[in-house]
Amino acid sequence: MTMPYRKFSLILPACLAIAACTNVGANYVPIIDGPVGPNYQSDLANCQALARTQGTVDGRTAGAAAVGAAGAAATTAIIQDSSDNLGRAAAAGALVGAGASAINNTQNQEVIVRNCMRGRGYNVVG
Repeated sequence: MTMPYRKFSLILPACLAIAACTNVGANYVPIIDGPVGPNYQSDLANCQALARTQGTVDGRTAGAAAVGAAGAAATTAIIQDSSDNLGRAAAAGALVGAGASAINNTQNQEVIVRNCMRGRGYNVVG
């Protein structure tokens, strides 16, 4: 495995793991303009639980990985006119596809938290 692919294959999972532990996705805490009532923590916990029902990795993630792998392998075969690096290209494409899908799902979870909190009467500004 060449150095750029090795680095990439180590960096992407690390980024995804770090993102899972921060204020993103279902763990998102929205910025509220104005006072919050006594039910705020309960409402936030319920909205975050609702967002967790959409996983970060799902069936679409596998599909995105497959598309990324096929696209990268095909591009490598066309550009290099050789099958020497197809496996590495496919692996890198799969990581990119899966990572992009996971990031999209994380963003969707944040939208669920925001909309849920708005639905409960909070003035969500960010």
